[in-house]
Amino acid sequence: MEPVSIEQLQHHLDSFANEDVYIHLETTNGAYANHFNQEVFNAGAFIRNVQLRYELAKVAGDAPHRVGLKLPNGWVYAQGITHFELDEHDRMLMAGHDFNGKLAVALQISRTPFAY
Repeated sequence: MEPVSIEQLQHHLDSFANEDVYIHLETTNGAYANHFNQEVFNAGAFIRNVQLRYELAKVAGDAPHRVGLKLPNGWVYAQGITHFELDEHDRMLMAGHDFNGKLAVALQISRTPFAY
């Protein structure tokens, strides 16, 4: 993965617009966050292989970035995106790494379902 270039990421996101795509979105502060520090509230979210069609994608903000996908009746967005790549399977993979390099958020888009 490479650090976000807004122009390149925007170009890739636009190439998936108005198509049926599969989304993977997850956030985490680490499954053991409160194991190491009991004052840390452990929270996360996970969706995988949700099929949708977005009409517009937008990369916003200074690094780390926010990536939003506009749906007919709302938005899906990920805050904290720092890196991206278009992989060998033509999947758009985006990730946000914290200051220690740990994964904090992932947003992935594919024309085919992700493996389980």
